[in-house]
Amino acid sequence: MSPAGSASVPDLTLNDGTTLPAVGLGTYKLKGAAGVEAMRGAIARGYRLLDSAFNYENEGTVGQAVRTCGVPREELRVVSKLPGRRQAYDEAIATIEESLYRAGLDYYDLYLIHWPNPRQQLYVQAWQALVDARERGLVKSVGVCNFLPEHLETVSAATGVTPSVNQIELHPYFPQEAQRAFDASLGIVTQSWSPLGRANALLTDPVIEAVAQAHGVSVPQVILRWHVQLGALPVPKSADLRRQRENLQVFGFTLTDAEMAAITGLGRPDGRTRGQDPAVYEEF
Repeated sequence: MSPAGSASVPDLTLNDGTTLPAVGLGTYKLKGAAGVEAMRGAIARGYRLLDSAFNYENEGTVGQAVRTCGVPREELRVVSKLPGRRQAYDEAIATIEESLYRAGLDYYDLYLIHWPNPRQQLYVQAWQALVDARERGLVKSVGVCNFLPEHLETVSAATGVTPSVNQIELHPYFPQEAQRAFDASLGIVTQSWSPLGRANALLTDPVIEAVAQAHGVSVPQVILRWHVQLGALPVPKSADLRRQRENLQVFGFTLTDAEMAAITGLGRPDGRTRGQDPAVYEEF
């Protein structure tokens, strides 16, 4: 039973048997007491997935929100990510431990490699560290971000463990059909970062506006519903309580096949909002 004023969000089952809610909350730039209040408000409205990262420098804020929100820990899914500068095996293990110390948590539900940084040739070591951290009970599930098919194949072959999640840039201007299909072929759930296109022209696109008017919903709701119907898991960020509530209310309507095709048809070859191609882009 959802608390009054909150939304009920279905779960997705990952390839390792763990689950994630079908929509999560991105927490980038949510810090300090204001960040705690924003996250607690989101949890009160039905969010059960909080997406953080070591590099966001807010794992402590996330942990404080989790401990004081009044929702049992086992009902929440807390995510963090390994930074590029800590991909060597021993550093990766210590960083996962430090992530837990920062948050004051006993475990993370999901831990991800933030970027493959392929020129550094360390992402296989990093993946082995995540797998071993899972065996130690530090994390429940392990996945990656921004991994191309060749990166996914490499870590799976090296360790015998396939990531449960691949979090990638995904929005109507960059629908990533080939990457999503490859993820699905390995049983990997695709998560969407910047699902609303970093509030760019997407939010005033006439094609999406027409769909929103037809359903009596907002443009962001249409975009998030598009993600859900693709089978992707969006993690929109918002500190605004009204937008938080709206972003969860995407399970009461369905886009038609024609509407889905029209939105996907907005894709562009150069659809990345900041040109962050994982084949060459690196982040530390």
